[in-house]
Amino acid sequence: MKWLKQFQSLHTKLVIVYVLLIIIGMQIIGLYFTNSLEKEMTETFKTNISQNAKQIELSIEKIYADENGATNTQKDIQNLLNEYANRNEMIEIRFIDTDQIILATSKQSNRHMINQKANESSIQKALSLGQENSDTVLKDYGEGKQRVWVKNMPVTTSEGIIGDIYIESNINQVYDQLSNINQIFIVGTLISLIITVILGFFIARTITKPITDMRNQTVEMSKGNYTQRVKIYGNDEIGELALAFNNLSKRVQEAQANTESEKRRLDSVITHMSDGIIATDRRGRVRIINDMALKMLGKMKEDVTGQHIFDILDLRDTYTLEELSEEHDSFLLDINEEEGIIARVNFSNIVQHTGFVTGYIAVLHDVTEQQQVEKERREFVANVSHELRTPLTSMNSYIEALEEGAWKDESIAPQFLSVTREETERMIRLVNDLLHLSKMDNETEQITKEIVDFNLFINKIINRHEMSAKDTTFVRDIPQQSIFTEIDPDKMTQVFDNVITNAIKYSRGEKRVEFHVKQNAVHNRLTVRIKDNGIGIPINKVDKIFDRFFRVDKARTRKMGGTGLGLAISKEIVEAHNGRIWANSVEGQGTSIFITLPCEMIEDGDWDAD
Repeated sequence: MKWLKQFQSLHTKLVIVYVLLIIIGMQIIGLYFTNSLEKEMTETFKTNISQNAKQIELSIEKIYADENGATNTQKDIQNLLNEYANRNEMIEIRFIDTDQIILATSKQSNRHMINQKANESSIQKALSLGQENSDTVLKDYGEGKQRVWVKNMPVTTSEGIIGDIYIESNINQVYDQLSNINQIFIVGTLISLIITVILGFFIARTITKPITDMRNQTVEMSKGNYTQRVKIYGNDEIGELALAFNNLSKRVQEAQANTESEKRRLDSVITHMSDGIIATDRRGRVRIINDMALKMLGKMKEDVTGQHIFDILDLRDTYTLEELSEEHDSFLLDINEEEGIIARVNFSNIVQHTGFVTGYIAVLHDVTEQQQVEKERREFVANVSHELRTPLTSMNSYIEALEEGAWKDESIAPQFLSVTREETERMIRLVNDLLHLSKMDNETEQITKEIVDFNLFINKIINRHEMSAKDTTFVRDIPQQSIFTEIDPDKMTQVFDNVITNAIKYSRGEKRVEFHVKQNAVHNRLTVRIKDNGIGIPINKVDKIFDRFFRVDKARTRKMGGTGLGLAISKEIVEAHNGRIWANSVEGQGTSIFITLPCEMIEDGDWDAD
């Protein structure tokens, strides 16, 4: 098939067209030339024969005039014809009288026909009409049929027509000459065609080579290669086309580079956006989705590409594409129930300049934290209101009772006043804790750090609680080697007081509180574990005990005078020291509170020098 493809190429077609034009031109020229030459040569031949016939006519008229019918007239005419017998172009000359009797002939082999009647119709016509006639006929003289031009010329004197000169001439030699000329012309034509094909090949190549180069460059451009350039072979139209093509290739390369650069920038922006982006076609099928959207949805890219956006966002029963295209307000959507992710969704259309909608873009803004903060704010306000309302209600009830006369009863009046004082103190503690948390949140709480020996620091706190809680056993697992850390002693004392107080409160039976201190010298961290044998915390509530106003057992905590803010304050203080606090607990088996803080290995000499 390669030869067929080559045959169909523009180069071959140009050569073929060029050769065909040459052939057609040469055929037209050859036809005109051969026809004109044939006409010219036959006319010349006939003119020569006619001139000879005229000379013979004049000679015969003279013979008849001189001899006036003498008996030797036939002999003189025969002698006259014999003079013309050796002329190649004339095969035979006859003189025929008015009775169509052959009186003389120049052809030796036909002498037996003398005095015989000639039956040719052309002779009869010439004698009867007295007009010349001629015709070309085919005759066989023993060498095959050949063209013979036959001419009849009546001989006229003053007495009228005396006979007819009948001439057969070999016009075939004229056609033989024409045949030779045609052969020469054909050979010349073939030679010209060969030269034409060769020249046409190179001439066509000058045209097709730039076109072939442009075609190859177009193929390379379709593959994304814009670096090649077409060679310019001249300043003609094809050269101008090649120059324009090179300029086009350069501009396309620049445009492609700009497009790729813009695409990379756009991809980078979309990929690193904090919002999720989903782009669809006009039917709502997902075509582009960034990593943040996949993270929010908790899905893989191959799972969502090509899927309908309504199926991904679970909106099929809520909206239609037309409604979303007209929706200008955002709406909240729970897009990942397993992770609890809530997103604010904005839809917009991708519109061409004609107004035709080609797709849709959905922007997913993660508002989970915002919603959680809002929820916590509402819960905080509700908790504060509740915590303040409870003691105020209690105080109001006791005061009303006192106003109604209970103050006169010496047995219950002191009790009412005591409860009122306790509730007042609880409100004061609550307000102080709230102010403390507010300062921590606003980072206005002053943290005054100093390097302390943590072992001495924790032992002092344990000793103080050990003296006040006689019914509790304190177990210490504290290394002898000093561990130095940079902390605010007052703030950290508040933390450990909160944790130890809770451990003592919630322990039961033979109360037991364990203290374990370990140091990780590699990471410069110390870890404190405070374990009780109390009631424990349900596993689903362990992570919530550091939330504000959270209580595992609200009634018991309130009864013990707790505000629900102690561990929340402790967490803020520990984190302000670049530490971490968390809990492990088994319900019914006690709770362990872990606190990690930065520490340093300081030699005694360094400590003294400092």
